[in-house]
Amino acid sequence: MVGGRVTRLSVRDVRFPTSLGGHGSDAMHTDPDYSAAYVIIETDAKDGLKGYGITFTLGKGTEVVVCAINALSHHVLNKDLGDIVRDFRGFYRLLTSDGQLRWIGPEKGVVHLATSAVLNALWDLWAKQEGKPLWKLLVDMNPKQLLSCIDFRYITDALTEEEAYEILQKGSIGKKEREQQMLEHGYPAYTTSCAWLGYSDQQLEQLCNEALKEGWTRFKVKVGADLEDDIRRCRIIRDIIGPEKILMVDANQRWDVPEAIEWMLKLAEFKPLWIEEPTSPDDILGHATISKALAPLGIGVATGEQCHNRVIFKQLLQADALQFLQIDSCRLGSVNENLSVLLMAKKFQIPVCPHAGGVGLCELVQHLIIFDYISVSGSLENRMCEYVDHLHEHFKYPVVIKKASYMPPKDAGYSTEMKEESVKKHQFPEGEVWQKLMTVKQN
Repeated sequence: MVGGRVTRLSVRDVRFPTSLGGHGSDAMHTDPDYSAAYVIIETDAKDGLKGYGITFTLGKGTEVVVCAINALSHHVLNKDLGDIVRDFRGFYRLLTSDGQLRWIGPEKGVVHLATSAVLNALWDLWAKQEGKPLWKLLVDMNPKQLLSCIDFRYITDALTEEEAYEILQKGSIGKKEREQQMLEHGYPAYTTSCAWLGYSDQQLEQLCNEALKEGWTRFKVKVGADLEDDIRRCRIIRDIIGPEKILMVDANQRWDVPEAIEWMLKLAEFKPLWIEEPTSPDDILGHATISKALAPLGIGVATGEQCHNRVIFKQLLQADALQFLQIDSCRLGSVNENLSVLLMAKKFQIPVCPHAGGVGLCELVQHLIIFDYISVSGSLENRMCEYVDHLHEHFKYPVVIKKASYMPPKDAGYSTEMKEESVKKHQFPEGEVWQKLMTVKQN
């Protein structure tokens, strides 16, 4: 029986100084400190279970998300978890329609990142109370239950609730076989860990060779700051991995539309499968122009990690502006909104290749993509989930990668819970790690 009145919602600012090693660096974000606003929800249920939720940030700004989470907390406190999940669509809309907070969104930016963290914690708690990993909780729901979690407002011109129901009904055929396949073989992944922009050529070569030995066949390279540098680095990687392995490139929003097309014409010799975030994530028509220009070269456009909400995804799909759709477990409004995007992607026949990495993004999004394969898409063609080999040791239930694939989590929950010792050490600014760094700076 799911339930328990929410008695406490707390949030902590947790940061890791990844900028010191150039980890996570790209053309637009040169010194990221991988961070999270970390939410803990407690109830008066006798089981004593807690829900943990995160939203991913890059250091400064985490404190702003923390403020937004605190501002939303009154919507959650004293609510019964059973009542929330029985009308999850209504609760989602309650959070996103707060008349005063909505003004600084709506459903985007800081207030939406905060919404995601709160909802992620509620989903974690729900899955724990059901004794299932989140992907299994979703897989075991019937279509009506799943649809009751989704707010269809603003997207019915692209996907109606009736169409979504039909997709899920069709997806139920062969579900057991696909679930067994996932349990045995896992979901295919690609690595971004070898080629951050701040890495030296020597580091790049070493990491690529190590990844090949570990069985990786799909590699992503950060590009966009300097064309000659990009050509050199892409050549190094293509030479190491050979012509058969898959290569993707990622500009992290660095270019104007004409610049993106011109730059990619120069990188086309390295046969990238896609160019990721070639321009502003809000520029739907710009993405469509780039997609059309690069199609003859066999290069697709991928985007979504900084896509505000289901409405932007709807337009990207309607405009033929992307060939690979990248959901994010913390940018959108948690599982609820991601479900709507997975269903739209299925209708438009666009493969979903999630964004991951950061702090806990791999841990979270693996649940969504495994569910997508089992219950929605039913396909692995042109599909893979990003993997970044950073910070997993700080999580209680870290991802398990075997033969370059995500193995389905077995522990109950959303894999969001961090080790208390790690949280204490990295809490900003009072944690031991940050106190030491500040002392060094002062001296």
